[in-house]
Order: sequence, then structure tokens, then C-alpha cells
Amino acid sequence: MAKTFSKEDVASHSKPDNLWVVIDEDVYDLTQFQEEHPGGKKILSRVAGKDASKQFWKYHNEGVLKKYKSKLQIGSLNTKKAEPAPPAPAPAKEAPKPKSAPAPAASTAVASSEPSQPHDPYGDLVPFADPAWYHGYHSPYFNETHEALRAEIREWVESEIEPYVTEWDEGKQVPHKIYKQMGERGYLGGLLGIKYPVNHTPYRVKSVPPERWDHFHEMLLTDELSRAGSGGLVWNLLGGYGIGCPPLVKFGKKELVDRILPGILAGDKRICLAITEPDAGSDVASLGCEAKLTPDGKHYIVNGEKKWITNGHWCDYFTTAVRTGGPGMNGLSLLLIERESGGVSTRRMDCQGVWSSGTTYVTFEDVKVPVENILGKENQGFKVIMTNFNHERIGIVIQCVRFARVCYEESIKYAYKRKTFGKRLIDHPVIRLKLAHMARQIEASYNWLENIIYQCQCMEETEAMLKLGGAIAGLKAQSTTTFEYCAREASQIFGGLSYSRGGQGGKIERLYRDVRAYAIPGGSEEIMLDLSMRQSLRVHKMFGMKL
Repeated sequence: MAKTFSKEDVASHSKPDNLWVVIDEDVYDLTQFQEEHPGGKKILSRVAGKDASKQFWKYHNEGVLKKYKSKLQIGSLNTKKAEPAPPAPAPAKEAPKPKSAPAPAASTAVASSEPSQPHDPYGDLVPFADPAWYHGYHSPYFNETHEALRAEIREWVESEIEPYVTEWDEGKQVPHKIYKQMGERGYLGGLLGIKYPVNHTPYRVKSVPPERWDHFHEMLLTDELSRAGSGGLVWNLLGGYGIGCPPLVKFGKKELVDRILPGILAGDKRICLAITEPDAGSDVASLGCEAKLTPDGKHYIVNGEKKWITNGHWCDYFTTAVRTGGPGMNGLSLLLIERESGGVSTRRMDCQGVWSSGTTYVTFEDVKVPVENILGKENQGFKVIMTNFNHERIGIVIQCVRFARVCYEESIKYAYKRKTFGKRLIDHPVIRLKLAHMARQIEASYNWLENIIYQCQCMEETEAMLKLGGAIAGLKAQSTTTFEYCAREASQIFGGLSYSRGGQGGKIERLYRDVRAYAIPGGSEEIMLDLSMRQSLRVHKMFGMKL
């Protein structure tokens, strides 16, 4: 049982060699912490033996408290009310099977003629800070396995990740043990947009049987990781892997997949996608990195450069677009290049945002690649690359919508405690208007996202690629503009606190830096909007569109 203290007990520990404080009715012993305190000892001496809640929240955010609570908290005030016991879990709700084409996973949550049961309320219940189904609303898409996965990931993120994100961002690297945990917790196996690969990894997600894993579980995993409010973190854990590994799994020869995939899914090896070059980005058909077949036909010799490659700095494998034929899209192939082959050099790039993601400049010099490492067929790599874009863009959308929610949630919580001109920010109509505009864009983007995920769930992959490419491109532009809008408005609400790194506005400052990393990669907003209309019109013409 946790220790309790009276206010008088705390007041008696007010000396530099015996210094306690109270924060939100919890008691902390800061005696040994004084040398580490960024603000110096003097500030702590002013609140020694007192309630320091007001001063603490003036300068810090919740992540700081989470980081040090387990180390420094020694008990609570005897006046603190016991936290209510968590509600008993609701009876399991089995979702009906779809009646259309089979989904990638064996069991899925889809709409039926029967009304769904409302989900149990979860989280802080700030309106629009989480999806509606977190707040006790009905949803046809989620069942008890999604609820369990959400709780599992959130507990891990809040205890193992969120308190250290700022430190990792400043250090420009996430500890490898976190990526290794992604493998051991079974998460890497669930991020490929396919049926859970049980034959290539012994690891399983604790809360979801592999046969029930679906696209909504994958969405939840990315979404909850994004609550940490760092694009660098999410890209470090999901970026290169999430776009570099699917082509290997879907188009690699069995012998290659069996040799390479287990180490990747375990978190021991890392893989990335290497497409963009110094002179070719969204115009994939103009790539120039060259792969020439050796006279004996057993190897490709690869020469060329790649730029802005996520995770490339520490990757073992590079899913690489190369030119094996003539100019244009019909001369491209996709090769899995292994670093240990030799001739692969990488250097980290300093960019505006996503600092801990390992953005990399890659050089290939006479790299010898076995022909067995080709993904798909020679000179047909453009098709493989295009099939990969939808999965990449949906991942970007999920992150952007959650980052927008983070900006909104941080803003509304700050607006309730910050006072200007004699009243709280939330009591100013202009602030409520900003929050309302943020919320309407977030909800519009998220509901479109849920619909797209549902379509992916019900359609066969080729059908989904044909029908949904235009909509996904449009949603990618919608989500990045929503993220940018919310980051800017949050910055206005926080004022100077969002201009300095760390502290209460630290998440906003960091996310504002990350905005361009989402608006440009995966297809810039302008190209996405144009592609959205061109693709949608072409597909609907095939369906018999009448104008």
C-alpha cells in the first residue's frame, strides 16, 4: 500500500538536504534530484515542503511527470481521494463476417444489419481528442480485440516511450531496444498490410490472436504510437520498415523471404525503401540508379545514389528502385540490396523535422546483387512500386490525423489552465473558435480514413488498388493540410511556449517542425490532389460514368 503523508509531514522536509514537494497531491523527494534540475536548485528551494503543482505545470508538460514519477514519488497526501477501480470489461462482442470478398485477415469487424453496442469510454474523454468510439459511441468497425490492443499499446507507449521522446529527438536516435521490443511484442508482424505472417516469426501480439488480425488493428497500432507526438519516433519504428518490407513479402522469391524476413520481424535486422534520388522524387519513372546484368547473368551491378531515405543510416537491407532497361517506367526494377554485399555507403542527413528517423543519403558503388534478389519481374518494378504507395500513404494519413489530435488535445488542456486578461483561454470565444475549426477538420479526415480502411478490409487487393488509389491520394492531401492547420493554431494558442524546444509547448514545437516531412514525402499535396481526380475519373469511366 502506498505511503500517505500529511501536509505537516511534507512541510518538515524543507531543507536543501531533505527536500520534499507536492504535485497534484502526490509527494516527491527531490533531495538527490536538485543537481539534475534544469532550472537549478534555487527554484526548488522556493517550493521546498510546499505544494508545487502550480509552479510545475507552469513550466512542464505531462511527459516530464511520467518520466520522473517512478523514480521520485514516495507517496501521496492523506487527503488524496483513492482513484476509482477500472470498470469491469464488457461482454465480448464478436463482429460478423463480411459478405463480400474475403478480407486479408481471417476475422474482421464490419458493419451488419444489427446495431452495434457502444464501446466503453476510454482515456481522458476530452471531446475530439480521441476517435468517437473511445468516448462511448457506437462503431461498426471495432470489437473487443481492438479495445484490448488499444489498451496494450497505450500502456507501453505511456510507460516506455512518451517520457523519453524529447530526449531521443534531441539525440536524433531512438534506442534499438525499443525497435527490438516492436519485434518481440509482435507489432512488426502486424504492420505489413497482409495476413499476420505466422510462418516467419514466433512472436505474437498479446491481445490479438494472429488469425483475427485485420487492417483496423494495424491502424490502431500506428495511431497509438503517434500519440507520443513525434514524427521522428514513428518513422524510426515504422517508417523504413512499413514501406520497405511489404514489397519483399509480396513479390520476393520464397527462398529470399524465408532467409531475410525472420530477422526483420524479430527486430534484429532493419529494412528501408530506397526510391527517391537527388534528381527524381514524385516522378518515379525518371529514376536513374542503374543496375547492369553481369555477362554470366547471375548478378546485377548497381551504381547510383538515393536521397532522403528513412532509416537508411542503420538499415541492413534496401528495397531499391533501379533502372535495368530503357527510359521511363518500363525500364525499372526493384532489387533487395544487402549492405553486407559491399559498396553500400550511408550518411545521415540533417533535416527540418523527424530528427530521430535517420534520414539518409545512400550511395551504391559497384554493388553486386544476386538476380534472385529481384522483387517481381525485371523491368516491371514500376507496378510493384505503385502497389506499395497506397499502404505508405495510408500510414501517413493515420499519423497526420493523430498528430492533429495531439495538437488539439494539448491546446485544449492548456486553454483550461492558462489565464489572460483575467480569465482562462478557454473562456475567450476566439480560442474556442480555433479549437472548433481544428476539431471539424480532424473528424472529417478521420471518418474518411475509417471508410477507406473498411474498403481495404472488404476488397481484394487488386480491386482495392484500382478503386481506392484516387481516394487515398486525396485523403493524404486532406490529412497533411489538417495536420499543418492544427499545428499552426496550436502554436498560436501556446504562444512563445511553442517556439522553444521542450516544456509545455514541446510537442507543438516538435510537430510543427515535422509538418513538411508529411506534406512532401509519399507524394506532395499538389501531386496528390491532381492524382486524386485523374485516377478517380479514369476508374469511374470504366464503371460507366455518365457526364
